[in-house]
Amino acid sequence: MANVAIVGGGPAGLSAALFCQKNGVDATVFDSDKTWMHKAHLFNYPGIGSQDGTAYMETLRNQVDSFGVDRRQDAAVTDVEATGDGFSVATDDDSLDADYLVLATGANRDLAEDLGCDFTDDDVVDVEVNMQTSVADAYATGAMVRTEEWQAVISAGDGAAAALNILSKEKGENFHDFDTPADADETFGGMAGE
Repeated sequence: MANVAIVGGGPAGLSAALFCQKNGVDATVFDSDKTWMHKAHLFNYPGIGSQDGTAYMETLRNQVDSFGVDRRQDAAVTDVEATGDGFSVATDDDSLDADYLVLATGANRDLAEDLGCDFTDDDVVDVEVNMQTSVADAYATGAMVRTEEWQAVISAGDGAAAALNILSKEKGENFHDFDTPADADETFGGMAGE
């Protein structure tokens, strides 16, 4: 089974993890808990009327945990490297080999630079619409790909776009993550929406 290493545990990283894990690609999230969401209050996130950013992060973490994501809380990544057949992600304590890499480190672009990703004239990581960088199977999301246009819901969408591209590659066709009420009943035993 393919796996993806995700550096960053904000809306982009956790969204990528959720979509991948839910659909058969093992996801590991390295979460140093430095997300800007701890300074935010959400009034403009669709589906959420008004919620403190830290409370939202707790809900999102619980959601990815419920799908079995390997979430390494307080694990700061020190290095990422393309290995020829994937990526190696290192922390002070260990390393992980992965088939895919999603960078979701907010406006910190250091790992993307170290990896050799192309940058635009505006000094942001250059990505395609599916968030893929110039390095094959490496994706960049959120604030690292935008010049001062940062928004939690956009970041979550970037993470989802990266995950859907990874899933499309793995499945050999365009993949859509679209659930129905029957799926929810089957997956959650009729508890969805309660």
